[in-house]
Amino acid sequence: MSKKILLSGVKPTGRPHIGNYFGAMKQFVDLFRSDDYQCYFFIADYHALNLIQNEAEMKQNILNLAIDYLALGLDPEKAVIFKQSDVSAHTELSWIFDTIVTMPYLMRAHAYKDAEAKNREINVGTFNYPVLMAADILLYDTDVVPVGQDQKQHVEYARDIALKFNNIFKKEIFKIPEPIILPNVATVPGTDGRKMSKSYNNTIPLFATREEIVKAVMGIVTDSGGTPTNGIPANVYAMHKLFKDEKDLKPIYEANIGKYKISKEMLIEDIDVFVRPLRERRAELTKDTDKVIEILKDGAERAEKVASKKLIAVKEAIGVL
Repeated sequence: MSKKILLSGVKPTGRPHIGNYFGAMKQFVDLFRSDDYQCYFFIADYHALNLIQNEAEMKQNILNLAIDYLALGLDPEKAVIFKQSDVSAHTELSWIFDTIVTMPYLMRAHAYKDAEAKNREINVGTFNYPVLMAADILLYDTDVVPVGQDQKQHVEYARDIALKFNNIFKKEIFKIPEPIILPNVATVPGTDGRKMSKSYNNTIPLFATREEIVKAVMGIVTDSGGTPTNGIPANVYAMHKLFKDEKDLKPIYEANIGKYKISKEMLIEDIDVFVRPLRERRAELTKDTDKVIEILKDGAERAEKVASKKLIAVKEAIGVL
């Protein structure tokens, strides 16, 4: 019995933090490690072009993201790992979909509505990104796409476009994908108590050095806004629960009521114990970036074989081949 196809794409937009990891990356990697799926992981560099328009930054971010996921345990023998831009079928299929998708339909997309609400000048790439995302998903006969609840719309667009194409051209060209809604996706607090986000400058890098961890943790807010009346620093405790079981953690905090420095020092140690092997594995991978680039090239060749076969079927269906 053949395995189901699982696909996920991540934009190379900067250094990941522990909020990214516990919020989504961990769940993705756990699924990729599973023997239940044939997995495709792509670096969504064309999607990132809406945000990053600097050659050196884009190249470095792409390489960094590939290294990050390899360091987390993504196995290139089990998963097809590639750059979106290396498989031209993604953009070619996106144009074909553009001819059947209406503007009012795309105006329902969360990213477009968010940009509009903020009175931002909206480029065509931001407006059109759901179509490219549908092409990303549908090229590989994807069965499932792991997403958080707030990203479910991405898969809904792909489903709608697949159904519309199949109906217009009277052929079952595209499989209808399903979302995997990730359970227990953590909302990770930042050092200021708000959701951890690069835009808030309240993050702890996922592959942080010991010095970076110390600096970030010692800066966690423990004022009245983040400290409950029982004397346990709420922000520190909430972050600590990510790294230690609460049944082991709670007695320690209760024994150190009001001793915020001790609480932070304990958190530093537990974060460093968690991060250190990831940091060391990443450092080793960074020594041989040529190997990482080869992994991406090999993945692109494997993805291209599947994508080009699907694109031929699409071209035959629309009458251009």
